[in-house]
Amino acid sequence: MPDLPLPPGSTLGILGGGQLGRMLSQAASRLGFDVVILDPQPDSPAARVSRAQITAPYDDPDALQALGRLCDVVTFEFENVPAASVETLAEAGALVAPGPTALAVAQDRVDEKTYLNAVGAPTVAFAAVTTLDDLTAAIERLGLPALLKTRREGYDGKGQVWIRDAADAEAAFDAIGRRPAVLEAAAVFQRELSVIAARGRDGAVAVYPLGENVHQNGVLKTTTAPAAVDPATQRRAEAIAAAVLDGLDYIGVMGIELFDMGDGELLVNEVAPRVHNTGHWTQDGCVCDQFEQHIRAVVGWPLGPSNAHARIEMTNLLGDEVEQWRTLAAEPNARLHLYGKHDARPGRKMAHINRIFGTLSRWERA
Repeated sequence: MPDLPLPPGSTLGILGGGQLGRMLSQAASRLGFDVVILDPQPDSPAARVSRAQITAPYDDPDALQALGRLCDVVTFEFENVPAASVETLAEAGALVAPGPTALAVAQDRVDEKTYLNAVGAPTVAFAAVTTLDDLTAAIERLGLPALLKTRREGYDGKGQVWIRDAADAEAAFDAIGRRPAVLEAAAVFQRELSVIAARGRDGAVAVYPLGENVHQNGVLKTTTAPAAVDPATQRRAEAIAAAVLDGLDYIGVMGIELFDMGDGELLVNEVAPRVHNTGHWTQDGCVCDQFEQHIRAVVGWPLGPSNAHARIEMTNLLGDEVEQWRTLAAEPNARLHLYGKHDARPGRKMAHINRIFGTLSRWERA
């Protein structure tokens, strides 16, 4: 194991070569680190801003051995990296953060909700579903409407279907391929919020101001931050984040999606053990953005400040919306972040733009 904190000139490995890996690599480069990407797709967006890429499946033992040998610390950009791969790296002596426990919990929605409730981070009522009989019983207990989700994988609205009538249960189960699932009670919430939080190797926790999110067709469209919330709501979100991070002995940045129930109650929708789309606003709204914060945490540096100095509206550019780059690049008080992807497929995240709506006073930044 290398000595911590890692000095500039050390090498960081990232499992995953998409836009999050790209922005992590850019942040690591600013701090003087070299980056090696492991991704099954050649010429990945992250690889083009990094020192090297190992092109192989995430579970390739030879590739994992090579990554561990080249790198002083390894992290990952998305939660569908096999937890077994992270375990393999750790067992071989590589320094990995976040660890495999956090990844395994986040990869199974039933395990995730069970863990969250156990640490005092409440969720909607839920039930595990393996068979059609399980689903029928869950509907009777939770009521309708309810949301059926696959236990594993699926994001941006994939792998889930609403059930509004008991007669539609079998069709809904068929729609997700009769895979192991979770049925979630409907949450009558006023809005969706999210909190980005980080935990360092010394146990220090830094929490960013809440963001307010708007989705279209199951995909995040905008995040506005800092959200208009009262101090008690911000404190509640911070307490939830600290409980989740401490319970996992977590190292790095985590995104936590929340339902604002409108009566002071916050319910956790889901967590992501990585930098998060709803934290992109921090790139232009904070001195230390979520990507630098994650790098600081995993290499053992002190966490940076997480207060906001500006109000930001982050907008995702999906598919051919990225072709508006000429117009968007000319907008005053806006910064365009392009991901370097070649194929602008419908619904694919190609870029985001942060619109800056003014600086915050010293009192507001606290």
